[in-house]
Amino acid sequence: MKSFIIALTLLFAVTAQAQDTKIGYVDLNKALNESTEGKQAVKILEELVQSKQAAISVQEDQIKKLEEEITKQSSVLNPEAIKQKKDELESLVKNYKRTVKDSQEEVQKKQSEFMEALIKKLRKMVYTMGEKKGYSIIFERASSGILYIPAKSDLTEKLIEEYNASTGSSSN
Repeated sequence: MKSFIIALTLLFAVTAQAQDTKIGYVDLNKALNESTEGKQAVKILEELVQSKQAAISVQEDQIKKLEEEITKQSSVLNPEAIKQKKDELESLVKNYKRTVKDSQEEVQKKQSEFMEALIKKLRKMVYTMGEKKGYSIIFERASSGILYIPAKSDLTEKLIEEYNASTGSSSN
């Protein structure tokens, strides 16, 4: 709410000072997801998730196999052998849970790294774009509290194009 009031005050102040005020906004989420570098980051993350899931699936199979073995052999094995198998199962489950947790943390860390780096570059590009094109104010759509603004004020597509051009990438 505080940022909305500040933005509104700035808007009135700038409007009072200049008739040719240019105001725009960008959707950084859209820019993240639709820029070439953002798409590449998503692809890398998907590959990482798939590789982690493959390792997790192997452990799941080991757990299921041992559970079935315990069930089938429980009437044949002596109590000491059953206890040993159950201890082994407990160890496998513990390792499985640790692997799942570690995998999730690794994927989240990698995602944060990609997002932070890309957001930093996009914000710099917004600043440059604002200066070059003579904008008085450029809002970020999600965090600015904008309830209405004409679509013609949306600079997101221009931001994506300029960003991709600046990185030498082309859209997929």
